[in-house]
Amino acid sequence: MSHDIDQLAQELAPHYSHFDVGNRLLFTGHSHQAWPDIAREGLQEAFDVAASDVDNKWEVAFEKVEQLRSYLRNFYDDPNGMYCLGENTHHLLVSWLSSFDLQNKPKIITTDSEFHSMSRQLKRLKEEGLEIVTVEGHADNIVEQIDNQIDDRVSAVMLSRVYFNSGIINQYISKIAEITRKQDIPLLIDDYHGTNVVPLSLSDENLEDCFVLIGGYKYLQWGEGNCFLRYPKDCELRPAITGWFSSFSELDESKEDEKVSYADPNQLFASGTFDSTSQFRAAKVVEFFDKMGLTPQVLYKQYQTQITLLRNTFLNKDFDTEVIQLAHQQPVKNIGGFIALQSPFARTIRAKLMEKEVYTDARGDILRFGVAPYITTQQISKAMDELESVVSKINP
Repeated sequence: MSHDIDQLAQELAPHYSHFDVGNRLLFTGHSHQAWPDIAREGLQEAFDVAASDVDNKWEVAFEKVEQLRSYLRNFYDDPNGMYCLGENTHHLLVSWLSSFDLQNKPKIITTDSEFHSMSRQLKRLKEEGLEIVTVEGHADNIVEQIDNQIDDRVSAVMLSRVYFNSGIINQYISKIAEITRKQDIPLLIDDYHGTNVVPLSLSDENLEDCFVLIGGYKYLQWGEGNCFLRYPKDCELRPAITGWFSSFSELDESKEDEKVSYADPNQLFASGTFDSTSQFRAAKVVEFFDKMGLTPQVLYKQYQTQITLLRNTFLNKDFDTEVIQLAHQQPVKNIGGFIALQSPFARTIRAKLMEKEVYTDARGDILRFGVAPYITTQQISKAMDELESVVSKINP
């Protein structure tokens, strides 16, 4: 196992010298991965293009965006999907929600395990009168729960493929899509913790009519400002919250008395002017991944092997379960890119680990250890040793 992990990790580490991944215990790979050195060239390129092309830089910037779209179409086995760029998933989510007749169909079905971008916004909309129905995301009967809530007042179903608080992969996405499809209800899948970790063929899973939220800050190593909303090619939604980049190609043709146009197929949910530096940086990362042969299958194998070792090493420590334990007993094949550890002292442990320069994060009583392709077996072992040292000083 160590050979399988270290061969790729040691090949990658020299290319991340600015983040010094070989000498640091960076276990927040599920939150923010290191950028390869070549990303710095993208930042320089963005400045040089802006300086040489001035306002004509957008032609080059849009080429960079298309590189990112191509990467995602390949990952999702989705040659015909549309991918709209957004600076963050929240903007894309809000724009998407504004497409629906929420006055006459005010019901939205979601789960109790969604990330803040979705859960906070829906909670706030509930305060304004929307009917937000929350089902148990981790329950085996999630399909039945959702089916029981569907009626003619539902505008949408919104949930994750990999839950941010547990790392567990939702095994029922295709079945959920099947029941929403029968009722002509749009399904939005938050895949921030699935992209680049757990391969997904939208065609094989019969999800081509679904909407997928994608973020570049984590496993894609694209950094901030590179989020996408994937939607079907024949999508006819007209978001009420819309920016002029949704019809960038027709700016000179717009007429005040005409219906608002959505002329650019890949820009349906776009806002306005954005800092294209992010796309120059991310495009370099895409080129790097291609050069290093980091295909979805290679990445998946690395993550699965690392998570297996990380979890086994934790279990071999035989921790006091009153202090810390696995948050769930799901097999590794049902887990994404991090392990979740439950502890009433999660935030204290996280702070103490940070003093030892072990990067983790805590959400409530959950401590998360996330890996990345450049993490070695030695680093996994050392991180668990440091965890053991911290936990040994805690009295339950």
